[in-house]
Amino acid sequence: MKRNTIWLAALLFLAAACQEKVTSNQQRVVTDAASLQVALDSAKAGDVITMANGVWKDVQIKFGGKGTEDAPITLQAETPGQVFIEGESDLKFGGEYLTVSGLYFRNGYTPSNAVIDFKFDKEQVANHCRITNTVIEGFNQMSRDRKDHWVEFWGRNNQMDHCYLAGKSNEGPTVRVEIKGRRNIKNFHQIVNNHFGPRPRKGGPKGETIQLGDSFSSMSPSNTTVANNLFEECNGEVEIISSKTNFNEFRNNVFYKSEGSLVTRHGNYCTIDGNYFIGDENSENIGGIRLINTGHVVTNNYFYNLKGKSFRSPLAVMNGIPKSPLNRYNQVTDVIVAYNTYVNCPSPWQFGVGTNISQKEVLPLSEIRSARPIRTVVANNLIYNEQGDTAPVVEHDKADGVTFASNFIQNQGVRFDERQGLTSTEMTLDKVGELLYKPTTASAVEAYQGFEFDQFKTDIFGNSRANDTSIGAMIKAPAAYPMILDKGQYGAGWFSNEKETKEPSMIDVHPEGTDLVDKLASAEAGDVIVLMPGTYTLTESLVINKAITIQSKDENQLAEIIYSGAAGTPAFQMNPKGELILSQVILSGTGTQQAFASLEQNMSSHYNLRVKGCEIKGFDYVLKAYKETFAEEISFANSTLRDCQNGIELSQETNDKGDYNVEFLTVEGCVFDNVKANVIDYYRGGYDESTIGGNLSVINSTFTQCGGKESNGILLNTRGIVNVNLEDNTFKNNSVKLVALLWGAKNNTHANNQISNSGKIVVQENLKLTLVY
Repeated sequence: MKRNTIWLAALLFLAAACQEKVTSNQQRVVTDAASLQVALDSAKAGDVITMANGVWKDVQIKFGGKGTEDAPITLQAETPGQVFIEGESDLKFGGEYLTVSGLYFRNGYTPSNAVIDFKFDKEQVANHCRITNTVIEGFNQMSRDRKDHWVEFWGRNNQMDHCYLAGKSNEGPTVRVEIKGRRNIKNFHQIVNNHFGPRPRKGGPKGETIQLGDSFSSMSPSNTTVANNLFEECNGEVEIISSKTNFNEFRNNVFYKSEGSLVTRHGNYCTIDGNYFIGDENSENIGGIRLINTGHVVTNNYFYNLKGKSFRSPLAVMNGIPKSPLNRYNQVTDVIVAYNTYVNCPSPWQFGVGTNISQKEVLPLSEIRSARPIRTVVANNLIYNEQGDTAPVVEHDKADGVTFASNFIQNQGVRFDERQGLTSTEMTLDKVGELLYKPTTASAVEAYQGFEFDQFKTDIFGNSRANDTSIGAMIKAPAAYPMILDKGQYGAGWFSNEKETKEPSMIDVHPEGTDLVDKLASAEAGDVIVLMPGTYTLTESLVINKAITIQSKDENQLAEIIYSGAAGTPAFQMNPKGELILSQVILSGTGTQQAFASLEQNMSSHYNLRVKGCEIKGFDYVLKAYKETFAEEISFANSTLRDCQNGIELSQETNDKGDYNVEFLTVEGCVFDNVKANVIDYYRGGYDESTIGGNLSVINSTFTQCGGKESNGILLNTRGIVNVNLEDNTFKNNSVKLVALLWGAKNNTHANNQISNSGKIVVQENLKLTLVY
């Protein structure tokens, strides 16, 4: 009997052991797309699937299944950062409690609408899923106008954390939260602890870093949290974050040298608390917070060294449109702006931003922004200026619906239009962290106690406001030095965007044979090609796909490049990421080619071109930019452009959606002689009031016998360009009706130009443009 009992116990033990083996969590290593999908399709709660290190090309990962809160299904890299997702690839979630970690998306683009998508389709969305410790870098469509999102949220309670995303250049927000349908509202998504690295200027709208919802779902609640992220040089467009839904929270983010603003574009009741907005001395496009709609609370934010104006001012409170449609501008009502600190921000408070009553002759009534902010309180804020500001408050329209209370300014004795609730006082400025300064009033001040102000319980550092009447974002310095720009706090733990700088190599090139072509191909980014005196004959385009300088050895004996390639081809073919400095070179064509041109297709990223001290002659086009191409900077300095059929042609974005071909075009100290058409042709179409570009500067240059074949009779075509400056130029014997037609309502200026037998410069206050929206 005892023996039987022992055998029975043994059998029971073995059965239990076998059952444990069958039901225990599985860990599998997969090495190709087929085995990966098999593993994902059969995964159970608690399973871990590991992708082997290496390049995974053209892989569409479809991750379904149901984990649990305690036992999620995990897809991970064998080594974080060593699983490279390339080619036409994407990742879709379609289950619950799924986690993906450690992937690196590069050298490719999504074949669908998103790189990472929290849905299989609109009926099968993800809930409680997470992407973490992952990088998406330069994963761009081949066409700038091909729209996608790098991360697209659907469902509820999903999270992106500790990721790095940078380099998106095509149309569409980097991250988009969709709330179409009840299964996607009240989603409580978390976008936290990420590093949003540089996003280059797009050259038009639709280049946000984060967009929460859209116009037509803007009355729905989203409840998304964006917190503890670093936004570094996110310059895609005027809106870094575009909040278009209700009840979103933006807390403790750092916006560093990012040319745009956090914008409550649509939707209501946002909380904007404890964020840092930090600019520099070089850009007037770095903004802060722009407010539209109802019920927002803006507290404990720090603004430092911001030079942005109007739409990009540190605090921009907009005018709305009476009875506005969903996709335009609702009136600002019932907003609180309290306990914020502004240090060295010229004209930090701007109200009635976007008012356009003066343009009613060219706009329909449905576009006129005349509804001023009402029931808005601005209280307990500090402004500190090292240089006095004559206009700390700018009223583009009357701010008569705004109550100011217990705001104080150190203005270094400079007089300004004082108003009740904004008072000059002496302050000291104490450094409390990297680029962080705390203004302290010399005497005690009384904080305003408005409705629900008792809910503002802490300052930007978490110090309690109980029994403390201090105003501004900071009550006292934190116990530890706050390293808000320590990149190690944000993004993927295995990745750094800090790159070592390499000393450029000086590469001597001689006219014989294919020396120039060969050495250019083998040169590394940043190198300098030095041309020995002589003549270089080229029959094929020089491909510029990296940063390179080409210059003559002897500025007194310039090297000459003669390009005799096929008609319609460029001497210098500008490719994605190509950056060329051409200095002290004679560049000659045979009448049918282009000196410089972008690719006609597949310009997946921007390029830059700088021409200095050169002579360019005998081309069909000096510069030809094709549609869906973009340069951040093009400049011609101290150069001669002569005997060409066409000059600088940047007018291919004719969809009138606010797009344009270059952000900054600068011509300084140049001579244009016998350039027959398109001398400078720079176009931005569409009435898109928030677009601030492009930017054209023509200074100290001479134009002679140019424009004779220009069909519209205008020498310098700048239609729709927002910022134009024509100064100290000479226009002589040009067969045109007008030198330029400038846009008076925008920042178009001219001064000290000498015009002889060349028409005139006309300023038209309002241009009638196609409505973008």
